[in-house]
Amino acid sequence: MTETTHRIALTPGEPAGIGPDLCVMLAQQAHAASLVVIADPELLQQRAQALSLPLSLHDDDPSQAPQPQQPGQLRVMPVALNRPVQAGQPDPANARYVLETITRAARGCLQGDFAGMVTGPVHKGVINEAGIRFSGHTEMIAELTGAGEPVMMLTAPGLRVALATIHIPLRDVADALTRPRLRHVLHVLNDDLQRRFGLARPRILVSGLNPHAGEGGHIGTEEKTVIEPVLDELRQQGMDLLGPLPADTLFTPKYLQQADAVLAMYHDQGLPVLKHLGFGRAVNITLGLPIIRTSVDHGTAFDLAGTGHADVGSLEAAVRQAIEFAQQAAAQ
Repeated sequence: MTETTHRIALTPGEPAGIGPDLCVMLAQQAHAASLVVIADPELLQQRAQALSLPLSLHDDDPSQAPQPQQPGQLRVMPVALNRPVQAGQPDPANARYVLETITRAARGCLQGDFAGMVTGPVHKGVINEAGIRFSGHTEMIAELTGAGEPVMMLTAPGLRVALATIHIPLRDVADALTRPRLRHVLHVLNDDLQRRFGLARPRILVSGLNPHAGEGGHIGTEEKTVIEPVLDELRQQGMDLLGPLPADTLFTPKYLQQADAVLAMYHDQGLPVLKHLGFGRAVNITLGLPIIRTSVDHGTAFDLAGTGHADVGSLEAAVRQAIEFAQQAAAQ
């Protein structure tokens, strides 16, 4: 049986960063899907010229059956920049352009025009400087799709790390880590490991919040008052959960060799380990959405924009993962 060719939306993110470069670099390869870049075509051509790479752009037509992408070509859904861009020099005037590309991709997924979306890096600070309150891609896409509270997970070869809290200040983490929140995150993580990754009964390692997982309540009480009760409750419902475990020893072969995923309590507890292991090959996946969304594991890298020195590896991995999810969903 031949696999279906899917249409995948690709948003380059911040136009002054490396996102447009990565799209041009990605276009140099053949892909099993039809990649539709939602961006300003002139920006893509300018960046292709700066990188001395061939690029042929074609307007996307959702009424036509998608075809596998050929090297040197991209399909594009045009969105005009608010102001011309110079590589490496962000301009808050283009913040709404960035958000419009994300909005079109998410809505296209909901309407069935796209089988999934892959996002390039945005810069939260530039968008907020434009007077637009923006905490991140994950939260915005969850709002656009009506998904409620999303769950962020990054994957690298040999490791999956999900987060109980996402883009909030460290001083707010303990207050945000409530029993309902943790219960919701574990349900979403368990369900999507089954649905997206085909794991019948995933084993999830759960970290503690405090050093040494609270050491019996002597270094914080969140383990005893929040984490342990929720884990006990969900184990009774059939989930395979181990923890809470001290985060400083959780990421060792003794534990990881028996795990399908790790749940860290906050952003910088789990992601430094994952990015040390697989930076440039890792994929950011938003769980709990009605659509497929993957993303790169890095930022805008303004200093590399237009230089040809950006690494396309994470975007390649994100596209492969989105195509795999789309094929799996089509087969169900």
